[in-house]
Amino acid sequence: MATRTSTPHSAPQSRAVLPGSEKQPFGIAAGITAKEAAPPSGKTITVSVLVKRKQPFKAANRLGKERLTRAQLRQRHGADPAAVKLVRAFAKDYGLNISPDTPAPEHRTVKLTGTVAAMQRAFGVTLAHQTIGDNTYRVRKGGITLPRQLIGYVEAVLGLDNRPQAQPHFRIAGQQGNAASRAAQARGFASPHAVIAHANTANGSFTPVQVAQLYQWPSNSSAKSQTIGIIELGGGYRTADLATYFKSLNQPAPKVTAVSVDGGKNSPGNANSADGEVMLDIEIAAAVASGANVVVYFAPNTDQGFIDAISTAVHDSTNNPSVVSISWGTAEVNWTGQAMTALDSACQSAAALGITMTVAAGDNGSFDGVTGNNVDFPASSPHVLACGGTKLIAGNSTISSEVVWNELASNEGATGGGVSNVFPLPSWQSGAGVPKPTNSAGGRGVPDVAGDADPATGYSIRVDGQNLVIGGTSAVAPLWAGLIAVANAQNGKSAGLLQPSIYAAKAKVAFRDITSGNNGAFSAGPGWDACTGLGSPVASRVIAAVKPAAAKKKGKTPSPPSSRTTKRKAAKRK
Repeated sequence: MATRTSTPHSAPQSRAVLPGSEKQPFGIAAGITAKEAAPPSGKTITVSVLVKRKQPFKAANRLGKERLTRAQLRQRHGADPAAVKLVRAFAKDYGLNISPDTPAPEHRTVKLTGTVAAMQRAFGVTLAHQTIGDNTYRVRKGGITLPRQLIGYVEAVLGLDNRPQAQPHFRIAGQQGNAASRAAQARGFASPHAVIAHANTANGSFTPVQVAQLYQWPSNSSAKSQTIGIIELGGGYRTADLATYFKSLNQPAPKVTAVSVDGGKNSPGNANSADGEVMLDIEIAAAVASGANVVVYFAPNTDQGFIDAISTAVHDSTNNPSVVSISWGTAEVNWTGQAMTALDSACQSAAALGITMTVAAGDNGSFDGVTGNNVDFPASSPHVLACGGTKLIAGNSTISSEVVWNELASNEGATGGGVSNVFPLPSWQSGAGVPKPTNSAGGRGVPDVAGDADPATGYSIRVDGQNLVIGGTSAVAPLWAGLIAVANAQNGKSAGLLQPSIYAAKAKVAFRDITSGNNGAFSAGPGWDACTGLGSPVASRVIAAVKPAAAKKKGKTPSPPSSRTTKRKAAKRK
């Protein structure tokens, strides 16, 4: 493709709206009283400009059938040089500075820094300040415009608006009503849950180890040599709490590393903050995947921070997570199209590299907190494992009942699930009986799998010196991440994108089929359903089902081939 040249800023420029960039005035904060005032025009901000790939992934890459090395992904599917050149010229035209370390080729993100006034001119937007509760955010509405020569080269511009984008999907046992959620929204989604200590942690609740045993984890299973990545958009952890918690489980405390993304930090506060999410994720994942290292990627709760955190985790060649757990999200209608495209693109890279992404399906039933039937994103991405929730009852180390988690009657949540209106039906889900979407462009069914999530049968967790019982689909994402880490250790190779394997008919035995209950609009039944997906795990069988097939060898050619052999084969093809 020929490189285009940028039109100098001094000359008139024909502009067009960046597809999918349209932003609603209030987003997920709709209905909250706010005051607006123009932000200081001289204030400096940084935005992320995501540019197109050199080449799109092949279907085999997106399905994980043909994996790429990090070097191959960078060389073939990194940032398009023509796009980068255009963005650099654009930045110069509008007086924006390019961060010296961007774009990292595999990330495809050019970081631009400039004043609010310069950003408004460059992207054709009007920025304002909006006060929500005690916090003030920079907001925009409508679409972003760019010079026409950049359309098709730029996929997303993120960071002009820094409203909170997502919510953590955890619920503390005993919580009722939505007052706590509304109060947390007013604080910018610091936490949607009030802390209510459970009076008797033995009453219906489990440790993560007990849940793993009920789901038939292999005895003495280990995830040594594996690294589990966790995405967090707020809160933090305390090492002393982790030491106390794992001592109570008779397990060594895991090695936990915090990685800062876009200025996000491990910032523990109190049990009324997002610390409950962070501790739930770490404690479940590490408890069921003993020996695994845990890396927590902390980022601001914005669409820019969320996407940058996932991209950082996927391309982290230092820590090399083989599985990444995400317990944050919101209904598809609360996202811009460009943000969903950018985040899904990062998940495509994960699939191509053989990294599994496990994502909570949401805690507000089939409506997902908004009007009508909705599914949560990023759980609706076809490149992640969407995790729904059940109510698990057991006695004498045996499951006696497992049904769909639905406590909507008492205002204590229900598993998310339904049909995407954005992502089409994936090939591996074509025989699952997914209901038709409301929007003909959609079709992807959510969730894929399930696990214990009802706070009434939740997990005993330690948060900021308190012992609490916590549930929600936030618990299921790290549970499955831990299981995949164990599978990767036992199988000797990462599982990558699971769905082509687990939706196969022969994998049916790897699941407990949940056939009772509903999440509002959808009911459980035999096989896949829009409440609990394929079901909860029979762990030992899941490990066998997701084991990657051995690469086929041709003749006596060793695997991997030497560079000399590769050159010889290439010469023969010519």
